[in-house]
Amino acid sequence: MIANQQLITIKGTRDGLILKIDDQCAYEDVLGELKEKLSLNALLEEDRLISVKIQLGNRYVTKEQKEKLKEVVRDNQNLVVGKIESNVLTKEEASEWKKHAEVKPLVRVVRSGQVINVEGDLLLIGDVNPGGKVMATGNIFVMGSLRGIAHAGVDGDFRAVIAASYMQPSQLRIADAISRAPDHETEGVYMECGFLDEEADKILIDRLQDIIKKRPDISSFERRMLNG
Repeated sequence: MIANQQLITIKGTRDGLILKIDDQCAYEDVLGELKEKLSLNALLEEDRLISVKIQLGNRYVTKEQKEKLKEVVRDNQNLVVGKIESNVLTKEEASEWKKHAEVKPLVRVVRSGQVINVEGDLLLIGDVNPGGKVMATGNIFVMGSLRGIAHAGVDGDFRAVIAASYMQPSQLRIADAISRAPDHETEGVYMECGFLDEEADKILIDRLQDIIKKRPDISSFERRMLNG
């Protein structure tokens, strides 16, 4: 360890403590300084439990090393590790992220009784007929008529959107929110997009070209199509 080099920065917040760990030093040096700093920190002499968030930066640690860090923190009776953050993804985490970030293109007509369910975004070139259903963990883009059911953000992504060239759905769902078709027969609309308005707590419909103002991150769809 380099003399006088501070490897761990402790910051107090309303929610507890943040331990920011230098990601360039040896893991054993981190453990040594962590034990020393926690044992000397007089601010920790409280009766209540204090949540600790550990920030590892660009350091990769194994499950065993994570458990050791938690153990050192738990040795102080009123501390508990709430979260360990790292900029480094494991292969499993990267694979899971890629799976949900992918765009799944399909060219077909979804007929009555058929269900399409994909992970990531769905780009459907074709129609969804009445009685048909399309589902995606991400966004849904229908390059055709949407007259059936569309459910975006099925795993709880409330920022997902549903867009269609012609929008006349029997039902729209985003995360857990549901928008049913009107009781009276109405004409559909062209180039519209459904999104979940958190303040109104309901699904609203707006012009497709205006949705970027409400969901600026939707532009990442283009990058995902180009980069795979």
